Amino acid sequence: MNKKKTSKEMASKASEVLRDSNSSKIAKSLAASALAQSSTKKETGKEMETKASNVMKSDKYSDETKGLAASLVSQSNKKR
Repeated sequence: MNKKKTSKEMASKASEVLRDSNSSKIAKSLAASALAQSSTKKETGKEMETKASNVMKSDKYSDETKGLAASLVSQSNKKR
């Protein structure tokens, strides 16, 4: 089990993404997952890990969205 949690700074950014009506669907999905992991022992699920990994590999996403993706990948199950 991964014991990492979303940092306060990243949780704040995730909250901003969720409140921004201009944020993309993928950014909001990543942000919601990051917030869910900010105060719990939850880890990134397999499906979200794949989604986050694909975001990090793509050139079409913003640095902010890639930052959320990186946070989620770092909180994934290391045995996968």
